[in-house]
Amino acid sequence: MANKILAVLEQREGSLKRSAFEVVNKAANLAKELNTIAEAVVVCDAINNLNEISKYGIQKITHLKNSELANYSSSGYTEAISNLAKESDFDILILSNTALGKDLAPHLSIKLDAACVVDCIKISVSGNDIICTRPTYAGKALVDLKLLSNKKVITIRPNVFKAQVTENSNPPEIVVKDITSANLRSKVTEFKKAEGKLDVSEADIIVSGGRGMKGPENFHLIEELAETLGAAVGASRAVVDAGWRPHSEQVGQTGKTVSPTLYIACGISGAIQHLAGMSSSKFIVAINKDKDAPIFNVADYGITGDLFEILPVLTSEIKKVK
Repeated sequence: MANKILAVLEQREGSLKRSAFEVVNKAANLAKELNTIAEAVVVCDAINNLNEISKYGIQKITHLKNSELANYSSSGYTEAISNLAKESDFDILILSNTALGKDLAPHLSIKLDAACVVDCIKISVSGNDIICTRPTYAGKALVDLKLLSNKKVITIRPNVFKAQVTENSNPPEIVVKDITSANLRSKVTEFKKAEGKLDVSEADIIVSGGRGMKGPENFHLIEELAETLGAAVGASRAVVDAGWRPHSEQVGQTGKTVSPTLYIACGISGAIQHLAGMSSSKFIVAINKDKDAPIFNVADYGITGDLFEILPVLTSEIKKVK
């Protein structure tokens, strides 16, 4: 069967990440359009929520198991997944465009002699051809790419392809394969993140601050609004470069690409590099004292004024509503 699709699932500490459900759902929907089958693969030691993926249209999941691959290894994951793809004749591999996906996709592309397209925001079918749409020139334009090679590796932008529960909720077949050789040249030994903080790449609401915050001591205003909304805290590159906020919060071309339902930009002028990382948000609210700031060109709602006056009032009013 031509064009068999393999969804590569990302896990962290034994649990599938939210992006895994988006990848599975997109793979299942694409399989319907191509009249083929879609399966999934996860590389790890133990995994605790594979059955949850059954609601999103996948038929079979292969768990490639090795205790040394509990955390990511580019060499180990590449060998394990590429071997499965060759053995089972998968033609299309789909990953999320997370930090892991960005690293793993080109490795798989080389191993499989496949075309590789990253950060896609749309995948369509024209006849038997697959057309991938991705941003270019820092998000100022979109380009459509037709993949001509037999093998294809595609990464999709997180939070763009929303995972939709399918009618078929039958549990998928789960096959566990023990990997005897992990092929470890390097591996992630430990993950560290601030306790209780949401990851901007997976958050549905983000409140970001820029140089208009005037200093790290004022970011408590951003944090209070974010806590009220149940949102993640984001930051512009200038803020991260100045040492006000950690790099894990950076949104933009050199940070994380996000597509939340709501993005609130506070004191961010809207440089093209920042817009490239958040312009696909469903709703954008901009707060800036400069009425001519470029951020207002992409904002759905704008507030011109002093954010040090606006943010406390906004937080207070939202608390009243909630």
